[in-house]
Amino acid sequence: MKHTRQPTTRQLAGQLIMIRMTGTELDAGTAQFLRDNRIRAVCLFRQNMRDAAQLSKLTADLRAAMGPQALIALDQEGGAVVRATWLPAPPAAMALGAADDPLLAREVGAAVARGVRSLGFNWNFAPVLDLNNNLDNPVIAERSFGADPVRATELALAWMEGSLAEHVACCVKHVPGHGDTHVDSHRDLPTVAKSRAQLEKLEFSPFRQAAASAPAMMTAHIVYPALDPDHPATLSRAILTGLIRQHWQYAGVVITDGMDMKAIAGRYGAGSAAVMALAAGADMVMTLGDRATQDQALDAIAAAIDNATLERDALQASCARLDRLAQRYPSVSTAYQTDADDRRLMDSAWRRGLSAWRQPAPPPAGSKIRLVVRQDASGDGVSEAGVTADCLSAWLARSFDVTTTTFADPASFDWHTLPDDGRFVILASTTRARYGQHARCSWHPDLHLVLWNPFQALDIDAPALLSYGFAQAALDAIAAWMRGEVEACGHNPCLPR
Repeated sequence: MKHTRQPTTRQLAGQLIMIRMTGTELDAGTAQFLRDNRIRAVCLFRQNMRDAAQLSKLTADLRAAMGPQALIALDQEGGAVVRATWLPAPPAAMALGAADDPLLAREVGAAVARGVRSLGFNWNFAPVLDLNNNLDNPVIAERSFGADPVRATELALAWMEGSLAEHVACCVKHVPGHGDTHVDSHRDLPTVAKSRAQLEKLEFSPFRQAAASAPAMMTAHIVYPALDPDHPATLSRAILTGLIRQHWQYAGVVITDGMDMKAIAGRYGAGSAAVMALAAGADMVMTLGDRATQDQALDAIAAAIDNATLERDALQASCARLDRLAQRYPSVSTAYQTDADDRRLMDSAWRRGLSAWRQPAPPPAGSKIRLVVRQDASGDGVSEAGVTADCLSAWLARSFDVTTTTFADPASFDWHTLPDDGRFVILASTTRARYGQHARCSWHPDLHLVLWNPFQALDIDAPALLSYGFAQAALDAIAAWMRGEVEACGHNPCLPR
């Protein structure tokens, strides 16, 4: 698709937003909306995906509508944050932190890129550069490579290097750092009240080191009073322009996190927030609301261009950065020829990340098992849903006689109601939320399988095995450990040894 006429102000606005869409096909109305507004960026989610054939056709149709400068993105981090779930399942960042091998991290990043590129994606919103230096963080946890700014950055940049070598652009996130928060910005506006010196030493360090090589950075909807007491980073000129562009000399693309998140949507209108982000120095606004929200953003940006609230030269510079990103990492659909090899790689990576806490031991052969697990396994807005109780029970039943007890609310489940029948009790944690005081004081399983947030191991007085995820490859790794075929040699990079 070629554009021969100069864009209208609304079409210039369209080049600066990324939208989401509903459904698994590109309908005529959405295709016309993309063409009319010269929108060149779409982020796809699990709801847009059925299988490889369907998704490849969807990305091809998007390319046809948006043109050769199309940017088609997804979140394929690893662990619980993956969208194309049938691809070889990558371990979470913290599993790679536990394995502590930059070469392995690079190989996993490359394998992820090969998979998503075969489906037509050219932009992956990964890796996470946030340092998980707050064990109560409700949204980062295993998505981080660790807490040490040197080692975590080395592993994350190795992962990114692998992706770039396979021609998929990365977007490191969430600049300037989401690791030390008690609030999920999907739900409210967090504040990191540290001094500039503290931030430079920890939160900023990975992004500062990545500035020379990262094709793109995603902003954090977080207030950092030491830099700007009035605006979250996404809307802060002091941060996006002063810190990132000027101080770090960053020349790549800056894209906002989803503007539908309550940290932004709950405080600013869609239109005004989009204008504020571009004025602050963002190149692209992730407008993930419905069509009405997208229209509000387009109208507001166009009006701000017309009344000179937004400088046309600065927006043209943003368009040029986005053009270079698409030119260097074009969207194409290619045959995925390394599926089997990449599955073997991921299987090995999951096994190498397995981590022991308090010297766990598998159930003796022939044991009768009582599995205690939550009834639901819902996602949390950013992650896919966890493994279900039925699935876990059937998995354990391959090797053991299993009885399953489920609970709805850990704050009220009475551990003492479990029968004293000699069964080996396994608690499996299948959601990200940490346990509260009730569980901490009264739950005592023989083995705690921590299948999501590794810091749940701190909540339960029991030996634990940490897998950092619940993909089938993770369950296979745990089964191999139970059979004595592998050891849990990983070391959690955020917990004491």
